[in-house]
Amino acid sequence: MTHPVKAAVFGTGSWGTAFGMVLADAGCEVTLWGRRAEVAQAINTTRTNPDYLPGIELPASIRATTDAAEALRGADFAVLVVPSQTLRANLADWAPHLEPQTVLVSLMKGVELGTAKRMSEVIEDVTEVPADRIAVITGPNLAKEIAERRPAAAVVACQDESVARRLQAACHTPYFRPYTNTDVVGCELGGAVKNVIGLAVGIADGMGLGDNAKGSLITRGLAETTRLGLAMGADPLTFSGLAGLGDLVATCSSPLSRNHTFGTNLGRGMTLEETIAVTKQTAEGVKSCESVLDLARRHGVDMPLTETVVGIVHEGKPPMVALKELMSRSAKAERH
Repeated sequence: MTHPVKAAVFGTGSWGTAFGMVLADAGCEVTLWGRRAEVAQAINTTRTNPDYLPGIELPASIRATTDAAEALRGADFAVLVVPSQTLRANLADWAPHLEPQTVLVSLMKGVELGTAKRMSEVIEDVTEVPADRIAVITGPNLAKEIAERRPAAAVVACQDESVARRLQAACHTPYFRPYTNTDVVGCELGGAVKNVIGLAVGIADGMGLGDNAKGSLITRGLAETTRLGLAMGADPLTFSGLAGLGDLVATCSSPLSRNHTFGTNLGRGMTLEETIAVTKQTAEGVKSCESVLDLARRHGVDMPLTETVVGIVHEGKPPMVALKELMSRSAKAERH
């Protein structure tokens, strides 16, 4: 008899907990690692995560711990779901406990500040695990809907297709449909840049610019994501799939999206400090917009929407001024 697949999920926020549910529903034994003892205790004693997913009962095969070594013991998959800018420091603590068979899985959608590295590159950097043992899961995956077991699809990307297929089997449930892909670069870029475009669309919504503006921003946002992807060797088809357009549409149209909500508050005239104060969870695009722009400049790619978001979020540019600048850019062919 084969033993059940063991998964360790690092991060007990809404997405870490929801994805732990997916793994458990797919038949895995799941250990959630969390920093805070009281969250781990609540999960173990009440079968809920009251801070992040109140009222949702967790499957019996999930348990929680604050001990990384315990979480990683015998793990087939180590799923990383922490804010992207904290990954490097956290992973340095966890890496000594990794076992040689464990596949590392990134659920994070960001680009590291300073290095402009994608999350899989940070994982490779810190753990020295080969790229064919590092996978990425991305797509239109708003945590609350998945925790409510509403239908969703995702992309499981790894350079080694057999690893992607193993991970696909480990998280395939009646409501969560994963597809495999070997384009890790494209999948990660789609997830990171959509947060930036989500901020732009949120700002436009907060300013009351309407649905034509939203449709235009989503489309031109996808165009600049694809430009960067091509410069970095990604497959352009990835961006018309779940990791690209799928995730972008979900983020830009849902009030559940942290980045969209964050942008909406800025567009309504709140300052960055005020917006951060009312935002309980990490809006990845706020920091990643700077590292995405850094990445674009390193590759000589023009990303006007990303530049605009950086101007509004980090340089204090009034949204109305930024809009005028965007609209007055020189006219060009759509395929420019």
